[in-house]
Amino acid sequence: MTVLDHDAELLAERPGLLLIADKGYVSAELDRYLTEHGIGLLRPSYRNRTPRPGQRLLAPIRQLIESVSDTLKGQLDLELHGGRSLAGVTARVAQRLLALTAAIWHNRQTGQPVTRSLIAYDH
Repeated sequence: MTVLDHDAELLAERPGLLLIADKGYVSAELDRYLTEHGIGLLRPSYRNRTPRPGQRLLAPIRQLIESVSDTLKGQLDLELHGGRSLAGVTARVAQRLLALTAAIWHNRQTGQPVTRSLIAYDH
Protein backbone atom coordinates (compact mmCIF):
# COMPACT_ATOMS: atom_id res chain seq x y z
CA MET A 1 0.00 0.00 0.00
CA THR A 2 2.91 2.33 0.75
CA VAL A 3 4.43 1.80 -2.69
CA LEU A 4 1.12 2.50 -4.39
CA ASP A 5 0.50 5.58 -2.25
CA HIS A 6 4.00 6.86 -2.96
CA ASP A 7 3.74 6.54 -6.75
CA ALA A 8 0.37 7.96 -7.77
CA GLU A 9 1.27 7.71 -11.48
CA LEU A 10 1.62 3.94 -11.14
CA LEU A 11 -2.10 3.53 -10.70
CA ALA A 12 -3.10 6.32 -13.07
CA GLU A 13 -1.11 4.77 -15.93
CA ARG A 14 -2.36 1.21 -15.28
CA PRO A 15 -6.13 1.01 -14.86
CA GLY A 16 -7.25 -2.45 -13.83
CA LEU A 17 -3.82 -3.31 -12.40
CA LEU A 18 -3.45 -6.93 -11.28
CA LEU A 19 -0.92 -7.66 -8.54
CA ILE A 20 0.51 -11.13 -8.03
CA ALA A 21 1.49 -11.90 -4.46
CA ASP A 22 2.38 -14.68 -2.08
CA LYS A 23 -0.22 -16.05 0.33
CA GLY A 24 1.25 -13.94 3.13
CA TYR A 25 -0.49 -10.86 1.72
CA VAL A 26 -3.76 -11.46 3.51
CA SER A 27 -5.54 -8.74 5.43
CA ALA A 28 -8.90 -7.08 5.37
CA GLU A 29 -7.18 -3.69 5.25
CA LEU A 30 -5.19 -4.65 2.13
CA ASP A 31 -8.25 -6.12 0.41
CA ARG A 32 -10.26 -2.97 1.14
CA TYR A 33 -7.44 -0.70 -0.10
CA LEU A 34 -7.02 -2.63 -3.34
CA THR A 35 -10.77 -2.70 -3.99
CA GLU A 36 -11.03 1.06 -3.42
CA HIS A 37 -8.25 1.66 -5.94
CA GLY A 38 -9.58 -0.81 -8.53
CA ILE A 39 -6.63 -3.18 -8.19
CA GLY A 40 -6.97 -6.92 -8.53
CA LEU A 41 -4.94 -9.31 -6.39
CA LEU A 42 -3.97 -12.80 -7.47
CA ARG A 43 -2.61 -14.86 -4.59
CA PRO A 44 -2.87 -18.45 -3.43
CA SER A 45 -5.22 -19.25 -0.60
CA TYR A 46 -4.32 -21.13 2.52
CA ARG A 47 -5.09 -24.86 2.49
CA ASN A 48 -8.00 -24.48 4.89
CA ARG A 49 -9.69 -21.77 2.79
CA THR A 50 -11.72 -21.74 -0.40
CA PRO A 51 -9.51 -21.42 -3.51
CA ARG A 52 -9.36 -17.87 -4.85
CA PRO A 53 -10.38 -16.98 -8.43
CA GLY A 54 -7.49 -17.41 -10.84
CA GLN A 55 -5.42 -19.40 -8.37
CA ARG A 56 -4.69 -22.13 -10.93
CA LEU A 57 -2.83 -19.53 -13.01
CA LEU A 58 -0.26 -18.97 -10.28
CA ALA A 59 1.78 -22.16 -10.72
CA PRO A 60 3.13 -21.33 -14.21
CA ILE A 61 3.74 -17.71 -13.23
CA ARG A 62 5.65 -18.72 -10.10
CA GLN A 63 7.66 -21.25 -12.10
CA LEU A 64 8.65 -18.53 -14.57
CA ILE A 65 9.64 -16.15 -11.76
CA GLU A 66 11.69 -18.84 -10.02
CA SER A 67 13.40 -19.76 -13.29
CA VAL A 68 14.36 -16.15 -14.01
CA SER A 69 15.52 -15.64 -10.43
CA ASP A 70 17.61 -18.81 -10.54
CA THR A 71 19.21 -17.74 -13.82
CA LEU A 72 19.97 -14.27 -12.50
CA LYS A 73 21.49 -15.56 -9.28
CA GLY A 74 23.15 -18.73 -10.53
CA GLN A 75 24.23 -18.35 -14.12
CA LEU A 76 24.83 -14.58 -14.03
CA ASP A 77 26.20 -14.36 -10.45
CA LEU A 78 24.02 -11.36 -9.68
CA GLU A 79 24.45 -11.84 -5.95
CA LEU A 80 28.17 -11.18 -6.51
CA HIS A 81 27.76 -8.14 -8.76
CA GLY A 82 30.47 -6.01 -7.07
CA GLY A 83 28.56 -2.78 -7.57
CA ARG A 84 29.12 -0.17 -4.87
CA SER A 85 26.35 2.22 -5.81
CA LEU A 86 22.90 1.91 -7.34
CA ALA A 87 24.30 3.06 -10.68
CA GLY A 88 27.09 0.46 -10.46
CA VAL A 89 24.70 -2.36 -9.61
CA THR A 90 22.34 -1.29 -12.40
CA ALA A 91 25.18 -1.20 -14.94
CA ARG A 92 26.46 -4.64 -13.93
CA VAL A 93 22.99 -6.20 -13.99
CA ALA A 94 22.32 -4.66 -17.40
CA GLN A 95 25.67 -5.92 -18.73
CA ARG A 96 24.93 -9.46 -17.62
CA LEU A 97 21.39 -9.45 -19.00
CA LEU A 98 22.68 -8.11 -22.31
CA ALA A 99 25.38 -10.80 -22.40
CA LEU A 100 22.81 -13.54 -21.75
CA THR A 101 20.48 -12.10 -24.39
CA ALA A 102 23.31 -11.97 -26.94
CA ALA A 103 24.31 -15.56 -26.10
CA ILE A 104 20.73 -16.80 -26.48
CA TRP A 105 20.42 -15.01 -29.83
CA HIS A 106 23.75 -16.40 -31.02
CA ASN A 107 22.90 -19.94 -29.85
CA ARG A 108 19.58 -19.81 -31.69
CA GLN A 109 21.17 -18.41 -34.86
CA THR A 110 23.81 -21.15 -34.90
CA GLY A 111 21.37 -23.96 -34.07
CA GLN A 112 22.84 -24.88 -30.69
CA PRO A 113 20.85 -27.56 -28.81
CA VAL A 114 20.81 -25.53 -25.57
CA THR A 115 20.07 -21.87 -26.18
CA ARG A 116 20.17 -20.46 -22.62
CA SER A 117 23.65 -21.69 -21.75
CA LEU A 118 26.64 -19.36 -21.32
CA ILE A 119 29.09 -22.21 -20.68
CA ALA A 120 30.64 -21.91 -24.13
CA TYR A 121 31.42 -18.25 -23.42
CA ASP A 122 32.73 -18.68 -19.86
CA HIS A 123 36.44 -17.95 -20.30
